[in-house]
Amino acid sequence: MVRNFEELVIWQESRALANLVHFTFLDLKDYSFRDQINRAAISVMNNIAEGFERFSNPEFRRFLQIAKASCSEVRSMIYLAVDFTYIPNEKVREIMEICAKIKTAIINLINTLK
Repeated sequence: MVRNFEELVIWQESRALANLVHFTFLDLKDYSFRDQINRAAISVMNNIAEGFERFSNPEFRRFLQIAKASCSEVRSMIYLAVDFTYIPNEKVREIMEICAKIKTAIINLINTLK
């Protein structure tokens, strides 16, 4: 039985995503873009943590849905990063793969909480 959100693999993966996004865009001069994608990535892990701490399956599901939406926002911003030539293709693949993994894990967790 999981007692703390830090034990959730999905939260650990979301933390890794937030770190990857942060360091990928750390030197980007477009502050508003950098801030927005960082906020979206951080929102994934924070909503998983906050929802877990609600101790209610319906509320946890709601926060997981928000986390999933934030993960989609990161993916959407990655498309812009490609359009604006902000990041190399290998970073695009790495971030998109982690986002896909997190999205699937969130969907699976939501389904187990029903």
